[in-house]
Amino acid sequence: MKNTKWHERAAALTPDGRAFINGQRVEALSGATFECLSPIDGRVLAAVARCYQTDVNVAVDAARQAFDDKRWAGMSPGDRKRTLIAFADLVLYYGDELALLETLDMGKPIKNSLSMDVPAAANCIRWYGEAIDKIYDEIAPTADNTLALITREPVGVVAAIVPWNYPLLMAAWKIAPALAAGNSVILKPSEKSPLSALRLAEIALEAGIPAGVFNVVPGYGGEAGCALATHMDVDCIGFTGSTAVGKKIMEYAGQSNLKRAWTELGGKSPNIVCADCPDLDAAVHAALGGLYYNQGESCNAPSRLFVEASIKEQFLEKALSIISEFEPGDPLDEATVMGAIVDHVQMNTILGYIESGKQEGAQLLAGGARTRVSSGGYYVTPTLFNKVNQSMKIAREEIFGPVLSVFEFTDLDDVIREANATPYGLQAGIWTANINKAHHAARSLRVGTVHVNQYAEDDITVPFGGYKQSGNGRDKSLHAFDKYTELKTTWIKLG
Repeated sequence: MKNTKWHERAAALTPDGRAFINGQRVEALSGATFECLSPIDGRVLAAVARCYQTDVNVAVDAARQAFDDKRWAGMSPGDRKRTLIAFADLVLYYGDELALLETLDMGKPIKNSLSMDVPAAANCIRWYGEAIDKIYDEIAPTADNTLALITREPVGVVAAIVPWNYPLLMAAWKIAPALAAGNSVILKPSEKSPLSALRLAEIALEAGIPAGVFNVVPGYGGEAGCALATHMDVDCIGFTGSTAVGKKIMEYAGQSNLKRAWTELGGKSPNIVCADCPDLDAAVHAALGGLYYNQGESCNAPSRLFVEASIKEQFLEKALSIISEFEPGDPLDEATVMGAIVDHVQMNTILGYIESGKQEGAQLLAGGARTRVSSGGYYVTPTLFNKVNQSMKIAREEIFGPVLSVFEFTDLDDVIREANATPYGLQAGIWTANINKAHHAARSLRVGTVHVNQYAEDDITVPFGGYKQSGNGRDKSLHAFDKYTELKTTWIKLG
């Protein structure tokens, strides 16, 4: 569709900002709301319900009742499968609307919302629906006079708190396995991007997921989020967001009912390009594309680029020759590659890191400024720093923006040590034609995922998560069921 078509649709859209509890759209009990602003141009998209402890209590009560009366958990796995597949089909049916909400709310290019986020969310829901009736329980190898059954059961009421960078997809990663396993779910989207999650709950109800099984409580982290994390009747919490907030989630879980707490947190991912890289052009495009995709607002973005000294100048020449391809544009134009930063707070944080890099002596080769100011939105040019060292702030802290830091190395073991010298451990990349070097690096890098000669492969069948302060547990793949199920052993005496 033409750019004007998306602007026309955006002008006609009237998002509903009310919470979704027990199958209904409802105002916050206090009547409080907050403004949801578009980072594209600063306009108000909706007044969103500002949920507090009282609203969370109502949602938890509804979820608990739905779980206890088994309106969902008591369905056969085959019936839950059919409902989740219908849910996935409806996500695609309403795909244009969901994509538009995602772009208006978060600022990413509409073509990414259309081609990546919506299809991936639908695929996630469908995959877990298909998986649930194909997971078998176990019989332990005990003595002949006993029978030990090992069964999986839903954990109960699951709270999911998701971030603003991939609102729809992160919601799907949490709710799909939790619902497939038979749990009731309460989703708390980020206050910066709540609209697609609220619409998703209506779609779930339309697909046949019973009222009370999937609820959405928008609000601020310190209010609705904290209320969920400390609630004594929430059995499990899945969180994706910053490491600082993840630590609070773990504390809240311990201070309340010792609920299961699963966190997927920040990253400062290293991308290592060796002199024997088999395709330097591909490495350059992957380095820039991986970092500038989604405006750099990705926890797994390869923000630390280590290039072997003998090819560094050649690499930088190639990088600078294509960096203009990532110049921010109108997110509602399907030709745009990089869109708006989610809000003015995050934009100013990114600009602060850029200023820090300059002051600490890094060499700014490209970008480093706000752009498209007249739009009223929040845009930052693709930024590239050279001559970065480990002591600099931009080398140590997660920026969550389009800022790439380039380091130089001569020895592989030395650069692996530098790559590991961070509190984070989410992802990493290694580019080399030598399989021995690639395998050595993959074994040595302390991260959840190592990419070899690429940085874009992804699939619902593989787990996503990290080491160290990048979190615990795994999203995606069958391993996600480990987070949302209990293992029960039943001993039977025979004879």
